Amino acid sequence: MNTTNAKALPSMSAEEFARLGGGSIAYLRSIRSEQVGTLFPGAPEIQPGLNLFALLGADGTPIMLTDSKDAALANAQEQQLLTVSVH
Repeated sequence: MNTTNAKALPSMSAEEFARLGGGSIAYLRSIRSEQVGTLFPGAPEIQPGLNLFALLGADGTPIMLTDSKDAALANAQEQQLLTVSVH
């Protein structure tokens, strides 16, 4: 591989990456009920040991917390958010 002619790809800061999508992109994250307080600081305490789903904006802003993946995806659709998969 010839690296002398390789061009560097432009880089993005964390802030630029977070703003990607301009508020129209969201992602769904599976979380345990013990993690709710870190993503949703104002949420009441929830029974430990539950599997939940958090819908988050591309910048990490919490949008919705539910026990149903379908409900989270429906909420995203209602808000005209494009959901993306993250790994």
